[in-house]
Amino acid sequence: MEVTNDNFFERVYVVVRQIPYGKVTSYGAIAKVLGAARSARMVGWAMNAAHNLEDVPAHRVVNQKGLLTGKHHFDGTNLMQQLLESEGIIVVDNQIVDFESVFWNPEMIS
Repeated sequence: MEVTNDNFFERVYVVVRQIPYGKVTSYGAIAKVLGAARSARMVGWAMNAAHNLEDVPAHRVVNQKGLLTGKHHFDGTNLMQQLLESEGIIVVDNQIVDFESVFWNPEMIS
C-alpha cells in the first residue's frame, strides 16, 4: 500500500509544481484532475509529506473555500500566509480574499 501512496503523492506533486506563481488551487481540484475525486484528504496528506521538497509549492494548495487549512504544517506561525502574500495573494483571517480570482484549475493542464 505504501507504494501506491508514494505513487499518488508523486502524481500530486507533479500537479502542484505546475501551479503558477500568484495562484492557488484546492485539494479537491487536484484529486479530481488525478481521477480520484473523493481523495482530497489524500492530497492533503501528500502536501503534509512535502515538507522537505523545496520544488513543491505546498503553500499554494488550500481548501475549496480558500481557507489556509494546511497552515499548521508549515514552520512558523504564519509562514503559509506570508508565502502567499509574497506572491500578491491577500489573506484575511486565514482565508484568501477574492479566492475565485486567484484560483487555478488543474484541469487546464495540457
